[in-house]
Amino acid sequence: MSYKKHQPKYSNQFPAIEDLAKKAKKRIPHVSWEYLESGTGDEALLELNREAFKAIQFTPRFCKGHLEANISTSLFGKHYSSPIGIAPVGLTGLIWPKAELILASAANRLQLPFCLSTVATETPEQVGSVVGEQGWFQLYPPKSLDLAYELLDRAKQSGFHTLVITADVPMASRRERTKRAGMRMPPKITAGLIWDGIKHPFWSLQTLQRGLPRLRTVETYADQTDFKFVSGFVGNRLGGTLDWEYCKALKSYWEGTVIIKGILHPKDAEMAIEAGMDGIWISNHGGRQFNGAPASIEVLSDVAAMVSKQVPILFDSGVRTGLDVMRALYLGADFVMLGRPFLYGVAAIGKYGPDHVAHILNDDLKNNMVQLGVRTIEELKSLS
Repeated sequence: MSYKKHQPKYSNQFPAIEDLAKKAKKRIPHVSWEYLESGTGDEALLELNREAFKAIQFTPRFCKGHLEANISTSLFGKHYSSPIGIAPVGLTGLIWPKAELILASAANRLQLPFCLSTVATETPEQVGSVVGEQGWFQLYPPKSLDLAYELLDRAKQSGFHTLVITADVPMASRRERTKRAGMRMPPKITAGLIWDGIKHPFWSLQTLQRGLPRLRTVETYADQTDFKFVSGFVGNRLGGTLDWEYCKALKSYWEGTVIIKGILHPKDAEMAIEAGMDGIWISNHGGRQFNGAPASIEVLSDVAAMVSKQVPILFDSGVRTGLDVMRALYLGADFVMLGRPFLYGVAAIGKYGPDHVAHILNDDLKNNMVQLGVRTIEELKSLS
């Protein structure tokens, strides 16, 4: 049975991303929801990411006759039917068991990019077997280049063709909200957690079948699967030493498309291009790292002006609607990546959740382009 058979029902039941989020919250344990939704500090940046979109308004033009929006685009030599992709999220199996495999299969089915995190709960080998030609690999740069090269070898051999270097995690953030919810490394079986599992039986059953979430990619190098030990390994061995020479070394070793993720300052975008990066990914890590950062959408136009179309610009953080996607494209993004919304879809619906998220976003993007009076992404960009 295909998504098309479910689409009318889903469109009535879940017409917007927020409807999927409400359903997802009911289907997963409290600690899983808090992990997915949390920022850091007082989480002001989470709200700012959303509120900043509202300040971007358009004046529509009318009497243009029949309009049909064409949202197809190209990125790094590949053609896509729309400018959206699935951003990486770590420890995704805590949200829903086998979430990365569900997302990767959907990406292959929908022919849109899926980016796998180094700290995912499924390995590149497992995901590579189902993602087809749509696999990107997000590297949390190890302190050791040798370890970085081992990870890149695994990703390349598993069929991943695009490397994403994570720049915006110089150290782990505090994420106080997840701690208040009872998030521990490793997760501890407490009375509260048991009761939460009883209240979410389908999630619990699926988790029992797959096993508790593990950082399966990196546990290989920690020589054991004990979550506390592996988490310590991640904290000690990944991140904290990235510089432009390191980026150049990764670019040379990968011998393919390399994007740097987490850029907010125009000068960093300029230096990234000088270091040979093939793409600039504007992101404040979804508000999860540095609560004092600006909203990603607020810096997009300045970074785009500095890049001046030398390389493609990708964008994330706070996107929840097709109108948000349109706003990002208008201000200079070439492609928009989303993390939380696709996980809402998985947690709310399951297998066809990502399909419905893509449908919502694409339909809303087309609708708003017609409302504005533009036919193509190129015409949209020319308004600025």
